[in-house]
Amino acid sequence: MKNATLTVTFNAEKLDALVFHMGKKEADLQEELNDTMHRLYEKYVPQATREYIDDKVARDGGGKEASRRSARSSAHRVRTLRSEDAQAEKAEDHLMPV
Repeated sequence: MKNATLTVTFNAEKLDALVFHMGKKEADLQEELNDTMHRLYEKYVPQATREYIDDKVARDGGGKEASRRSARSSAHRVRTLRSEDAQAEKAEDHLMPV
């Protein structure tokens, strides 16, 4: 999987303060930024597109990040299918015998 590099402009004094206080809480700036990017991706990229990209990355030998997202997507699909099955069963219960 090919990664892109982002450049963000931020006030240097504020960045120093941020890194200092994150260090006190054993938080990592890079990890927090990665998590934020992942949340933005999930918020704005439609589910179908994410699944397509996850499948493409997996076929191209994407690595552990793709596996983690694919597992999450698979779990979502299983929950959706179970929900649909439960709804179908409810609908069948309300059918009148012929």
